Amino acid sequence: MRIRIVDAFTDRPFAGNPAGVVLLDTGTFPDDARLQRIANEVNLSETAFAHPLPEEAAADWALRWFTPTTEVSMCGHATLATAHILHTTGIATGTVRFATLSGVLSATAGDGDTITLDFPTAELTGMRVPDTLAEALGARILTARDTGPHVGDILVEVADEKTVRALAPDLAPLARLTGRAVIVTAEAEDPARGYDFVSRVFAPAVGIDEDPVTGSAHTALAPFWSARFGRTELTGLQASARTGLVRTALHGDRTLLTGGAVTVIDGELLV
Repeated sequence: MRIRIVDAFTDRPFAGNPAGVVLLDTGTFPDDARLQRIANEVNLSETAFAHPLPEEAAADWALRWFTPTTEVSMCGHATLATAHILHTTGIATGTVRFATLSGVLSATAGDGDTITLDFPTAELTGMRVPDTLAEALGARILTARDTGPHVGDILVEVADEKTVRALAPDLAPLARLTGRAVIVTAEAEDPARGYDFVSRVFAPAVGIDEDPVTGSAHTALAPFWSARFGRTELTGLQASARTGLVRTALHGDRTLLTGGAVTVIDGELLV
């Protein structure tokens, strides 16, 4: 079984968000326990497993994503990484459709090494968060949104970019207070630097203390900031230690996410 490690939402190695990618030759997935053990061994935010579908299917590949501890229903960076491998190896060209737990998602190769993902836009609703969430984050929360069933996160706005960058949350209570993750965001301090907003994503509830760059979170960040700025096309910087840029384009109930990818490891599972 061949395993690649791809850095997604970046144009250089050792940045962005690394994802494991396993392309299966068979038309079915191994049992869930084996997939989970492999993802735990790879020990990245997500490992993607994909197998080809027959021509008459509604999609080209079946795709699933696992963190080191659980399967998740949506993952942007590992989808981008999978599409990158399909295109760079010549297995696919143009647009690839993936059958996933979040419906059919597509990925289209663009100029250079960029890929654009077509994902459902998160359904944002206002919510009141407990004071204990602000205490766990260590920052005052200005506004909060529930991101709906596809994403399953809490999106919170804080005062400024400096606050986002300085966060050092208490992860144990944070894991108890969130479903999948908490997305923390603020307006960019200086848009001339090439991004409109910043974010960080903490997901200890699913075994990820901090996710380096989270594509799915930007399906919530895009409508949130597009409403604020009055523009449908924006660029977000995820301000983790590795950092990464996600270009977003809001089209009603669909959000396009564009970023680059670089393959850094190509190996073989021997067991």
